[in-house]
Amino acid sequence: QVQLVQSGGGLVQAGDSLRLSCAASGRTISDYAMGWFRQAPGKEREFVAALTWDGNMMDYAHSVNGRFTISRDNAKNTLYLQMTSLTPEDTALYYCGCYNKRYYNGDPAYWGQGTQVTVSS
Repeated sequence: QVQLVQSGGGLVQAGDSLRLSCAASGRTISDYAMGWFRQAPGKEREFVAALTWDGNMMDYAHSVNGRFTISRDNAKNTLYLQMTSLTPEDTALYYCGCYNKRYYNGDPAYWGQGTQVTVSS
């Protein structure tokens, strides 16, 4: 059974940085594409960032490009999202996801439980 356990959210001020973690069990994440998504209050869930199984391809939403960095530590079987220069518009519930394939298209097959990020102005 694949489980994704997230940590690292919280309340920060505009301009601050935060790192989200997504620890996987039940599969080796280096064999699969993984991504981050977020859902703000009253809005649909949206794509934030993703990377292929080998990390050679990454993609970011326009709104976070240059501020957020997706990465993974294969030894720890953990996915990360480093967020910098946070703004109130980044306030959302953040989800990590693991695909059932090496490339990220469509929705992940497995999801983390979500972690709240709140950015105050």
